[in-house]
Amino acid sequence: MNSTQIRHYPTILGAAHLVILYIFIQTVVDFPLAIWDYYHGTEYLSHPIKKIVLSLGSILFILYFAYRKAQTKISRLFPAKRFNLLIFIPILTFLAAAHVFLGEINREVERVFPAPPWFWELFARIFENDFGFWGALLKVAVVAPIVEELIFRGVIMHGFMRNYPKIVGIVVSALFFALFHLNPWQFPATFLLGLLLGWVMVITRNIFACIIGHSINNLLVLLSIEYWEEMTQFSFFLLEKEDQLTISYLVAGFSLVLIGLLATFSNKSNKQLSS
Repeated sequence: MNSTQIRHYPTILGAAHLVILYIFIQTVVDFPLAIWDYYHGTEYLSHPIKKIVLSLGSILFILYFAYRKAQTKISRLFPAKRFNLLIFIPILTFLAAAHVFLGEINREVERVFPAPPWFWELFARIFENDFGFWGALLKVAVVAPIVEELIFRGVIMHGFMRNYPKIVGIVVSALFFALFHLNPWQFPATFLLGLLLGWVMVITRNIFACIIGHSINNLLVLLSIEYWEEMTQFSFFLLEKEDQLTISYLVAGFSLVLIGLLATFSNKSNKQLSS
């Protein structure tokens, strides 16, 4: 590819710089909070509202930095074109099915590369705040999707869709998204989610579709953690593992077809309305 054709921010290198800068700033914020909590018995790092307030400055800085570098309108950096809301139904079914076979993949990763105890403690502490499930919901299923989608499917995909073939933009942005979480034990799940949301951005050109899709995924994770024992009583989880996987693959595949069809019909309708 001729490098002179790359004119829009960010390129792959620019996106890498942006992600590293964001991780660095978050570390600068989180490390002093962790030390303060340790010596003073406070909970600034785990408290959802306090953490959001304290992190707001770094988030706004990253978004403003990217906006200035992109030199474009906010409406182009974070597009919000019309799309078919029914697309969230197959997105939900795909993510629900994907969690089944991703669970098997994660177990293989865990077998080869066992997670340290602190990793599981992080999961256990998700609900350890004054607001319980609702605090975790705010942090994981509301704030995280908004912030991460503005960066990855907003800023990063803005440059990638203009500089590279769409498939390259989707795959590389998903890779950055997975690496950003600094969590090798969840890499398959975050990478697959990044692929899905990158595709959703390409076919809908709507940042809110990506935010809601991300929120749906994180909500499913929260519900599976909170209500796992109750969920295992459903007839699906009483099937043989091979049957569970077969059904999950079929549902996931069918869901992807529906997402593509709904996006195609929606785009045709939008063209007819604009003509």
